[in-house]
Amino acid sequence: MSLMPTPSATNSHLIVAGFHALSDPIRIGVLELLRKQEQCVCDLCDALGVSQSKLSFHLKTLKEASLVNARQEGRWIYYSLNVSQFGILTTYLADYGRLGKISPARCCDKFY
Repeated sequence: MSLMPTPSATNSHLIVAGFHALSDPIRIGVLELLRKQEQCVCDLCDALGVSQSKLSFHLKTLKEASLVNARQEGRWIYYSLNVSQFGILTTYLADYGRLGKISPARCCDKFY
């Protein structure tokens, strides 16, 4: 029986963090805005209609998942997508798309 390789511990952490980060509508909104261009925190707040403190929580989650990059210029922080992390998530999901028919479980020989 051929088993698919499991992700490394590092990739496993990034996969879990990535999918967790993708589970919130505000974070999805941030990512959609960043698809177009790098954005300043103040512009993200305005576009999403959320306070800076609320957005900071969501940006922290996105950064911990390595989905966004941050750079500081003066007193402002600018965010952009970390495209390579999206590649890791895409590859992970694509592996499931290549699965063939899943075999049913064999009957257990043990009686409980």
